[in-house]
Amino acid sequence: MKALRIQGLAFSLGALLLATATLALGRFDERIELIVVAALIVVLGLPHGALDTLFAHRLYGINTLGGWLRFGGIYLLLSALVVGLWLLQPALFLGGFLVISAAHFSGDPGAGTPWPARTSYGGAIIILPALLHAEDMARLFALLAGAQPAAILVPWLSLMAWPWLAGLALVLLQRFRADWLTALEMGAVGALATIAPPLVAFVVFFCGMHSARHILRSMDYSGRSSLRRLLAAAFLPMLGVLAGSAVAWYFLKETSLDARIVQLVFVGLAALTVPHMVLVEQVRLSDWKKGAAPRP
Repeated sequence: MKALRIQGLAFSLGALLLATATLALGRFDERIELIVVAALIVVLGLPHGALDTLFAHRLYGINTLGGWLRFGGIYLLLSALVVGLWLLQPALFLGGFLVISAAHFSGDPGAGTPWPARTSYGGAIIILPALLHAEDMARLFALLAGAQPAAILVPWLSLMAWPWLAGLALVLLQRFRADWLTALEMGAVGALATIAPPLVAFVVFFCGMHSARHILRSMDYSGRSSLRRLLAAAFLPMLGVLAGSAVAWYFLKETSLDARIVQLVFVGLAALTVPHMVLVEQVRLSDWKKGAAPRP
């Protein structure tokens, strides 16, 4: 798919440019980074999950109001269970969120990419920031899930970071002869995750690679090549997410601004990722092949 290759090349060049600029110019104020990251994830990142209705329609043939209400109820239940886990067992929530995120991101590379390369790629944005930015990660994790879970997880990520970088370099070299663009994408993600501040690296990766690639694949899978039709499919889910975010922002009013933004963004992402994966991984594991007519 030509669009995917253009998107992959654009992301890779942008990520490498940002990594180079970070080395040369340093970083922005952390509060500015946090606010910009939250805004970009809402505007550019979340819409890819709002297209889950396309997958529900094609996979399960949902067409009636009752069917959509049942689907919405199950989707919200799974999301609520994730939020409940964060409230009751924040350490388990944080570890689980990192693992499922790495697994989900491993679906980004193109068809034919072997599982060691996918695993190295998917974990890079989670693990490699610990090489140079362990303190930043500890602070973010503490805001998200508390100081104790952060103190447990960050040392493990730091221990894994150098071997992970070496593994990523090996699979990158192996893939270069088979698919130079996939190798370039892996190298760009590795450089971005290692050099740029963790929040900046994550938002550039999430919006510029993961979300953009998912939207392009969703367009191809669903047959909806029109931007207007995609926006129509995403409108109500996005409205629901924004309404839920407003409610969550109100209930988190007693927390600091930094903690409120981190918790709203990343607990929200985790709550949406679980039901999103239930739908999308079914399609991803079949290499994004278009299914037959939707089931009645």
